Amino acid sequence: MTYRAPLDDILLAMRHAGALDSGVAAGFYADLGDGAAEAIVEEAGKFASDRLAPLNRVGDKHGTPFKDGVITTPPGWKEAYTDWAAAGWGSIVADPDHGGQGLPILLNAACTEIWNAANMAFALNPLLTVGAIEALSAHGSEALKTTYLDKMVSGVWTGTMNLTEPSAGSDLSVVRTKAERAEDGTFRITGQKIFITYGEHDLTENIIHLVLARIPGAPEGTRGISLFLVPKFLVNADGSLGARNDARCHSIEHKMGIIASPTCTMVFGDNGGAVGYLVGQENRGLNCMFTMMNNARLGVGLQGVAIADRAYQQALWFAQERKQGKAAGASGPSTIIHHPDVRRMLLDMRTKTAAARSLCYATAGALDRAHRLDDAAARKAASDEAGLLTPVAKAFSTDIGIEVASTGVQIHGGMGFVEETGAAQHLRDARICAIYEGTNGIQAIDLVTRKLPLNGGETVRTAIADYRATAEQARAINDPSFERIGRILGEAIDSLERATEYMLKTLVSAPNDALAGATPYLRLYAVAAGGCYLAGQAMLARGEEAADTARRIADARYFAENHSATAGGLELSIVEGAGVVVEAYAELAG
Repeated sequence: MTYRAPLDDILLAMRHAGALDSGVAAGFYADLGDGAAEAIVEEAGKFASDRLAPLNRVGDKHGTPFKDGVITTPPGWKEAYTDWAAAGWGSIVADPDHGGQGLPILLNAACTEIWNAANMAFALNPLLTVGAIEALSAHGSEALKTTYLDKMVSGVWTGTMNLTEPSAGSDLSVVRTKAERAEDGTFRITGQKIFITYGEHDLTENIIHLVLARIPGAPEGTRGISLFLVPKFLVNADGSLGARNDARCHSIEHKMGIIASPTCTMVFGDNGGAVGYLVGQENRGLNCMFTMMNNARLGVGLQGVAIADRAYQQALWFAQERKQGKAAGASGPSTIIHHPDVRRMLLDMRTKTAAARSLCYATAGALDRAHRLDDAAARKAASDEAGLLTPVAKAFSTDIGIEVASTGVQIHGGMGFVEETGAAQHLRDARICAIYEGTNGIQAIDLVTRKLPLNGGETVRTAIADYRATAEQARAINDPSFERIGRILGEAIDSLERATEYMLKTLVSAPNDALAGATPYLRLYAVAAGGCYLAGQAMLARGEEAADTARRIADARYFAENHSATAGGLELSIVEGAGVVVEAYAELAG
């Protein structure tokens, strides 16, 4: 089966979690009013279904053959990318001064989900290019912006992010790539980077690498890292391409998933050093790169949502078609969707996906408010909210992508383990998302050690108060389903509040205990907040007497009863579970 963008689900999450409706009314989403958001998302869905989804299996089978330094992308990919770029899909959020459309991050989040659901290996290329554009826009000199941004925004050139090295994975303090000063004010970059997505490809004429490197004499650790722009081809004064830079792809990785996305080992400086241009200030490269990484973390969270939705769609279709066994009361063989356990699995897939989507769109909406609101204090509060939500959106959504794709294989039974059905590809593709752009354990540590203490803990307390208001609103409705949803969510929020205060206190008194509970804390936050978003969407559908109101209520109730209800157990592991983790250190360390 092919992919169809779940337009109703996406738009409802944009309206509620992303605050589209209130943003249009307040004026900061004026460019998405009068049906603009609906029309753009619909067009994105058409392109994804017609052009990108049919290439997903093609790419998985073809891969990216590498020979003599050249990577060949799968058949049809170059034509699809050219048409995708020509339609302006890569320029949605970019600065209009450089050919962008200047539209909201929330809209781009919806499109990002759609591209990745249709074809994640394809969509990785523009996802990183958007991040590179943002980093260069925020930190690049006017000369660099003039030379590179127009071509990157138009999609004529693509961008990469070069952080990881053989000895520097998540710990970038030990980056060894060097940047030697040249007399002309540029730098000569020498070193090796690994796991570079689309570091080499044949889709565009030039590739713009953003590379972390260390200038001789710089301080040790992360304080001595600088960021450089290193083009595949140098650019002449008139904007034409010049000589090939001293940067090349040495090899590509053979991976379990995203097989059609070339993951490259890049070598800089075989012949004296690749020409690089400083981006931002010396020794402030990590700060510049985090602009790109935070963009990418939300994008990766959306990949988790995307793969989950694609796996759900396929599992639903299979369950409606596959006959196996006899359901209770049936006179003959039944399609497996008639079996309660299969329906349970499908509901689990759908509601987890919806909760993850809401968390990602809430993050995108907060980022928009941080850029678009007039009041400085309101912008600061929105920026802090986005900071709080980003690790949750990235980690929870990518965990959900794996869980939902795995359930999809289970629904397919033995056929799910067979590559021809495509169910296995979704699981293979989803698995990387919990690892890159900061593993999910790192996201949990970031949440607990950096984001909870924001403003003395007031940012997270404000968020919890908002979630509690939603739960109380649901409980006050004269409807047994909403009363039950509100009660369970209220208990989940109680657990989240107690666990949050425990974490804020324990970070100071026993930091290892806090770190031991970081991952279950992130999950607790997600199941409480995610349940509130689904409840809010159900109430919105009910108030509008929408045709799918019954489904929205069922989804909110299922998630509350099966996932938000786990909050108490998660609180227990956070507050009382650190001891065994700490005590087991000696035995595990050998």
